[in-house]
Amino acid sequence: MSDTSQATEAEIDDSAAPLIEHLTELRTRLIRSVVAFLVAMVACFTIAEPILEFLAEPIADILRSRGEDPRLIFTAPQEKFFVLIRISVIAGFAFSFPVIAFQLWRFVAPGLYKTEQNAFLPFIIASPALFMLGASFAHYVVTPLAMNFFIGFSDVIPSLAGLVTGEAPQANNELSTVFLGSVRESLDVSLKFIFAFGLCFQLPVLLTLMGKAGLVSAAGLRAVRKYAVVGILVLAALVTPPDVVTQVILFVVVYGLYEISIWLVQGVEKRRIQKMKDEGLWDEELHGEGGTDEKENR
Repeated sequence: MSDTSQATEAEIDDSAAPLIEHLTELRTRLIRSVVAFLVAMVACFTIAEPILEFLAEPIADILRSRGEDPRLIFTAPQEKFFVLIRISVIAGFAFSFPVIAFQLWRFVAPGLYKTEQNAFLPFIIASPALFMLGASFAHYVVTPLAMNFFIGFSDVIPSLAGLVTGEAPQANNELSTVFLGSVRESLDVSLKFIFAFGLCFQLPVLLTLMGKAGLVSAAGLRAVRKYAVVGILVLAALVTPPDVVTQVILFVVVYGLYEISIWLVQGVEKRRIQKMKDEGLWDEELHGEGGTDEKENR
């Protein structure tokens, strides 16, 4: 065998060894993440009932204010069990996310430079914090408004009909409708709001990361602002029920986050320009003193 072929085989062996090490490391991190999730899910199943009561509290408050029985029903023997399982899965992932994020960070961090680690770490912390902020906003503000609209809508039609026809409201012995909320369907609505607002609150993190990667710019985000407005309106119509109040709230919040993202991306660009100036890589004649974004804002 020639020296050239031996050298080639040695290079292949050397490149294969790091790959196997990376796969082994990935397997270890995945196993730890799955174990953390399973432990958290089992632990959350023991407190799934209080979590369900917490999620259903906005509906219960509205029913109490209407003088109705603040209880939810289940129409199938297995319905509540699977609802508790679903809550356990979601809550288990939420509680185990710090461990999962740490395992992801330990796998990715060795391949990053020190400056890249310092730049990436804040986003790992900011992402769950913003999700919790959006989820809290949905639970304490949006869900009560939406539930009050939907549950109270049953009183609106008879009142309007009475005004039009001039007849008195229905007597107690006549046919009437009453809200008997299903555990599964009520939980679906609450979780839909929580995930919708939690994910929408990730917009600053997403756009700032894209700005760091050079995929978007503050000037570009300003230029497509009118298209962003249309996109946010469509998003609000898709992820929320047909409730104008909730859709307006989601639009205002997401558009505000979009404007915040523009300022964050602009800050990223300023720091990048300053770093290039410090390293002598910035061409004043080509870009000007403040960069492209400054020129477009003039």
